[in-house]
Amino acid sequence: MRVRLRAITLGALLAASAAGAASAQAPPPSGLEGLAADERAVVERHRERWERMTPQERQRAVERYRRWKAMSPAEREAWRERRERMRRLSPEERSRILRDFQRWDRLPEERRRELKDAYEQFQRLTPERQARILERLRQYEAMSPEERERLARNWERWRAMSPEQREQLRERWQKMTPEERRRLRER
Repeated sequence: MRVRLRAITLGALLAASAAGAASAQAPPPSGLEGLAADERAVVERHRERWERMTPQERQRAVERYRRWKAMSPAEREAWRERRERMRRLSPEERSRILRDFQRWDRLPEERRRELKDAYEQFQRLTPERQARILERLRQYEAMSPEERERLARNWERWRAMSPEQREQLRERWQKMTPEERRRLRER
């Protein structure tokens, strides 16, 4: 009888403490409407940060989480590697990159598409061709404004030529001495 009384008392105490613990739990975070179970679990793990967010920040966080969940394991790993590379950059480099992203976001969609296409085309080139293009870009960046202007004029003349005229010019160029080429470049 005594053992039974202890068991009943112990059971009552456990039930009362469980009820008290359940009622002492914090209410669920706000802004969980429309979230899937796994999204709610992430919010619970980061409750303090979630509570400090504005509704717009919460929406962006949910969108980013959903994009993350939609990524393949390889895409996630590539993202982690990019994040780690970004962390290793100096504050100045990170700042420059962030400014570039902001400029990108302000571009019209058509211009972004053109740039993406050009990038994809560049990626299909051989490594040697890519290296030559990058070297030419460095040379261009080192030019004075006057030299860049002269280059732009020459490019426009080249574009206005017929294919036959371009071929004739190539042949003449190949027959020139280095000194003749230098003089022609300086015009």
